[in-house]
Amino acid sequence: MTAAPDRYRPVRRMLARDRGEAHRVATPLELFFDLCFVVAIAQAGRELAHSLAEGHVGHALVGYTMAFFAIWWAWMNFTWFASAYDVDDVPYRLTTLVQITGVLVLAAGVPRIFEDQDLALGVAGYVLMRLAMVTQWLRAARGEAGPGRTCALRYAAGITAVQVFWVVLLFLPHGWQGPLFPVGVLAELAVPAWAEKDNPTPWHRHHIVERYGLFTIIVLGETVAAATVAIQTALDEHRAVAELLPIAAGGLLICFGAWWIYFADDVHHVLRTNRQALPWGYGHFVVFASAAAVGGGLEVAVEHAVGAAHLSDRAAAAAVTVPTALFLFTVWALHSRHHKRGAAQLILPLAALSVLAATLAGDAGVPIAGALVALAVAVGITLSANRS
Repeated sequence: MTAAPDRYRPVRRMLARDRGEAHRVATPLELFFDLCFVVAIAQAGRELAHSLAEGHVGHALVGYTMAFFAIWWAWMNFTWFASAYDVDDVPYRLTTLVQITGVLVLAAGVPRIFEDQDLALGVAGYVLMRLAMVTQWLRAARGEAGPGRTCALRYAAGITAVQVFWVVLLFLPHGWQGPLFPVGVLAELAVPAWAEKDNPTPWHRHHIVERYGLFTIIVLGETVAAATVAIQTALDEHRAVAELLPIAAGGLLICFGAWWIYFADDVHHVLRTNRQALPWGYGHFVVFASAAAVGGGLEVAVEHAVGAAHLSDRAAAAAVTVPTALFLFTVWALHSRHHKRGAAQLILPLAALSVLAATLAGDAGVPIAGALVALAVAVGITLSANRS
């Protein structure tokens, strides 16, 4: 009987993958992982919309930032690890499924984070995800030697220490948890820089760019879905077609334009070292968070249009225009500025400023913002065509 191919072995030694491996693409498990994470993103976006609609802007932003950081950081850590060490055997798959279970627990805790900054359930899910990640790093350490082993052990030790911090945080007085939360965030962000300072993990730049792109698509898809549900609910309850059509059109133009702009440039060549990759990877927190927040903002705009939101015209518009402007500017900073020359370099920064200015138009802010994003895409296409 012919032996099964190596990739189908139930248990394999976890070795670093080749950074120059050809045809390195996202796996079905990675795509399933992303889709499950969107459940938590949807919860965060929904709670953001509800808090903004009630006029609790500060509370909404704090809760959203806390919840989204936990979602994004766990996703990002798995993504970079998988790019370097994915062996796709039974232990690897089971450990990844445990991480997915953790994000579902975190998603269940998101409403509590928004309601009264109750971190218990959210931290439980987060710690479950992160400790599963520790077992992956310990497996990697067993398969590595020298600096590679040191890097893997540093990751395992660093992640474990920070999880201890989060658990201890739960037992401190409630008034201390909010101020100490940024300390935990900084500790989490410091772990990769410390672990990889002597020996970077062998992540695959083409694979990483694809993974981030796919997650951007999924987040934008969730934004479209959230806005669709909000508009459908408003139509069923209020039948305010004239008020909702401009919001629907503006929201679609923003989402379509966001997709076009994000994928307009190839960024593989930008990611050659950790010094380039870490700011790019960390900067996507704003890309993902703002893209998801556009969906929440569109829900707020819909509720305001039918008189169900307790905020001003401009505040309702800002719920969409501010995250849209953040998305445009951050994509320019991470992607476009490396490719554009001359006048093309100004398109996205000017578009971001123009979208922010659209906030002043109040109820018309969302359709104007959509038109401005579409205009930015059209100008970019025209300038590219003229250069060629």
